[in-house]
Amino acid sequence: MSENKTHIRRVLRSTADDNPPVGAVELFFDLVYVLTIIQLSHYLLYDLSWQGAAETAVLFLAVWWGWNYTAWAMNWLDPEHAGVRGLLVVLMLAALGMAIAIPDAFGGRAALFAAAYVIFQLIRSAFMVAAFRGQVMGRNYAQLLAWSGFAGVFWIAGAFVPDDAQLVVWALAVLIDYVAPLVGFWLPGVGGTDMADWPLAEEHLAERNRLVFIIALGESILILGTLLSEIELSSSVVAAAVVGFATIVLLWWLYFSRRLGNAEHDAPERSEATAMARGAYAYAHALMVGGAIVVAVGIEQITHHPLEDAEWSMAGTVLGGPVLYLVGNVIFNAARTGVVPRSRLAALVALAVLVPFVPAMSALVLGIAALVVLAALAVVTGEIRTSTEPRAEQGAGQEAIGR
Repeated sequence: MSENKTHIRRVLRSTADDNPPVGAVELFFDLVYVLTIIQLSHYLLYDLSWQGAAETAVLFLAVWWGWNYTAWAMNWLDPEHAGVRGLLVVLMLAALGMAIAIPDAFGGRAALFAAAYVIFQLIRSAFMVAAFRGQVMGRNYAQLLAWSGFAGVFWIAGAFVPDDAQLVVWALAVLIDYVAPLVGFWLPGVGGTDMADWPLAEEHLAERNRLVFIIALGESILILGTLLSEIELSSSVVAAAVVGFATIVLLWWLYFSRRLGNAEHDAPERSEATAMARGAYAYAHALMVGGAIVVAVGIEQITHHPLEDAEWSMAGTVLGGPVLYLVGNVIFNAARTGVVPRSRLAALVALAVLVPFVPAMSALVLGIAALVVLAALAVVTGEIRTSTEPRAEQGAGQEAIGR
């Protein structure tokens, strides 16, 4: 038993570290997601049909879940341990396999994507079972491993079914993966695991999500810069590029809002941290990061075709990206504070009001309209302020939080 405890101490972070820093190997691991996000945005850009959007959503939800579970695992693992570093390198290789398979994931590289994803999930969970062997967390991860294996059956099967059934089978696999934490990884004869059995350093997870959101915003910069280097810089193109850049800035500004965004904040009570983090980071951030990716596609469209009539597929990205982000932000705040911010709901209504007018707008006008909604949201909620103004304390009053 003493040998077992020594092994645990060597692989896991110190229990005395309530706010573990993000390790260099975690940042290194995130590099592969730069390529993954580029691949996802281009997949959607090249197929803006309902089918293309659904396929992109399934692929994104898979790669997000792989990243999400890894970020959670690194709450407990010591990033300086050679074994942990080796694990992340192996996971990077699997994630790279997923990334290079994305362009043809619903075609000739379906098996590569499915195999890379399943290996990614199973190896990490098996490592965690070994790291926590003999502990409650070892049991928890064993149940997570079982659920990942169950979902993996559908991922692998989906790679070999007829093309018209692949999306359905993989959507079912995604559903299994995302439902698992909500039912406590329940297994027959074993039961589920209570959220209190997953002790968590919440600020570490918050920082990991901040970093990956920045990566998602970086894709917008890459798309915008690449496009501008390849096309003629007419006045309308420059105007659209400015609108796109301002949209990126506002999305960043809103995300790092001290009142309603994922800025540094006081840590919640230990007993509440894990339950809060599941909603705020695992699920809400899937929508927020996904929204940032869709915004990148919308920026490319309005910049490439600024004076053309706005099409419904274009509206789906130019308006849909901010909608996804705001819905995620509503869930994020509801999970963290128990309050739904009314300002975000008002912005969602404003974006919905724009929909009937889409056929009468050019691409540039549509982009400006979406930008105005985001700018008004930032101004009205007091998130654009001068440095001389006093900084609002996190959670200072339900009225401020609910704005």
